[in-house]
Amino acid sequence: MALRARGAHCLVTTSQGRRLDLFEYQGKQLFARHGIPVPSGEVAETPEAARAAAERIGGTVVVKAQVQIGGRGKAGGIQLASTPDEAELHARNILGMDIRGHIVHQVWVEAASEIVKEYYASVTFDRGEKKPLVMLSAAGGMDIEEVAATQPEKLATVHVDPLTGFQAHHARWLVYHAGIDAGAQAGVVKILQQLYQAFTEFDTMLVEINPLIWTATGDVVALDAKVTIDNNSLYRHPDLLEMQLSVTEDPQERLAQEKGVTYVKLDGDVGILGNGAGLVMSTLDVVALAGGRPANFLDAGGGSKADEVVAALEVLLSDPKVKVLLINIFGGITRCDEVANGLLTALDNLGATLPIVVRLDGTNEDEGRKIIAEQAPPNVVVEATMLSAAQRAVELAKGVPA
Repeated sequence: MALRARGAHCLVTTSQGRRLDLFEYQGKQLFARHGIPVPSGEVAETPEAARAAAERIGGTVVVKAQVQIGGRGKAGGIQLASTPDEAELHARNILGMDIRGHIVHQVWVEAASEIVKEYYASVTFDRGEKKPLVMLSAAGGMDIEEVAATQPEKLATVHVDPLTGFQAHHARWLVYHAGIDAGAQAGVVKILQQLYQAFTEFDTMLVEINPLIWTATGDVVALDAKVTIDNNSLYRHPDLLEMQLSVTEDPQERLAQEKGVTYVKLDGDVGILGNGAGLVMSTLDVVALAGGRPANFLDAGGGSKADEVVAALEVLLSDPKVKVLLINIFGGITRCDEVANGLLTALDNLGATLPIVVRLDGTNEDEGRKIIAEQAPPNVVVEATMLSAAQRAVELAKGVPA
């Protein structure tokens, strides 16, 4: 048994659609609506507010950075505080912290838990099977991919027929095959059913508890909460739509929302723009293969027009960490000459001076390349293939002073 502050290692998912990743405290608020036990806590935006929250909660508390990325604990973003003074000090150190490119603007102050055992539970959507997938593991707190590779006997999974839903016998089967401790089994069965209800009611793409803990008092409690919601469903959930405004603290992500482009910020320095999620994901892989670090995922859409390219470039150019832009366009619905003209318009409007590498392929590719070669400023270069474009972008990024 231990009294600890834990950071979650979460299952990473990708989606071709836009998504809304909630902060931990917001996820716990949704869990609480379905009766899932969570520790008592309060949000604080200042060290003084964190101190006041610790005083109201009483006893030992945990001060947790609220960011939409894993690795908080390793970065020092989760700290145990035995007094309100200590909670204030930890909050002062955590607020403003940069955790893998995410700035901490809020902390969650919650009552510390006496942990006997840690488990993992989640519901996500398996696109291959076209069914919800419920997962349970007795190895909580670990990366679920690592558990699957090294301790497969501790990971139990069930695909759920959406017409019949998740039943009690599914939960009992998972608990048995995951090897959950006898004293925690009833609580885990109940939480799995509640977790699936939350998954369906809120149109989520992922609900995850890591760790799901068995406490010294015999309770089963969600010590962390990761909730990813399909943005396309937000019109059905006005309360979640309000959460979206508070979630998007990053200036580039907020600007992307305003411009209507799909954008996910990463921690590299090569800004990436493509048309189509599959093409953008492939571009990220090729940049990594070339030894670079992507700064973002930005999909301007498979049918991007000139004005959409302008909007996407405005988002990328607003990120001070980006040292070079890589624009990878396949001209299917989108004509390459139209993209080239959109790029020139964006450069005129935004005055970008950093290196830009462009790869155009498909409809009117020769015309598009000719437009850029004849009219673009000298900081813009054209490459014929995705690999050569990625290699050139990585070389230019390494040559730009930090």
